[in-house]
Amino acid sequence: MCGETCKHGSEGAGRWQHRPATRHYEGFEGAHLSEYASFETVCELAEFIGEHGELASRIYGHYGNDLEQARAAFEDYAGEYRSAADFAEELHTELGTQVPESLSYYIDWQALARDMALNGEIMVFQTGFDEVHVFWSR
Repeated sequence: MCGETCKHGSEGAGRWQHRPATRHYEGFEGAHLSEYASFETVCELAEFIGEHGELASRIYGHYGNDLEQARAAFEDYAGEYRSAADFAEELHTELGTQVPESLSYYIDWQALARDMALNGEIMVFQTGFDEVHVFWSR
């Protein structure tokens, strides 16, 4: 990461140029950070991403790079699942919904999860193959 000064060749080879401290984003999992962000902001975002990884970066971007809203979203974290359909099925099982065995193969859990997301009940973030994170919407 560049410090207060950096030796880039854009204005002439070998010249020292004054550059912002946040010119490079290595380790921020793709999160956008202003070049002129304060050192405190950079540290807070780095800590947040260090705690939650790529998921933190996705949530941070979803909330328009608002760190406070991104942190608050984790209060409504429902968990990690193989798919949104697995979440929907587990939710109905936990709620005690009784589905007769003969009908269980006709339920489209993926469609139910999609409807929940479209209705604004949940937010789903896929971070890998067979890895989705579900949040309850406020």
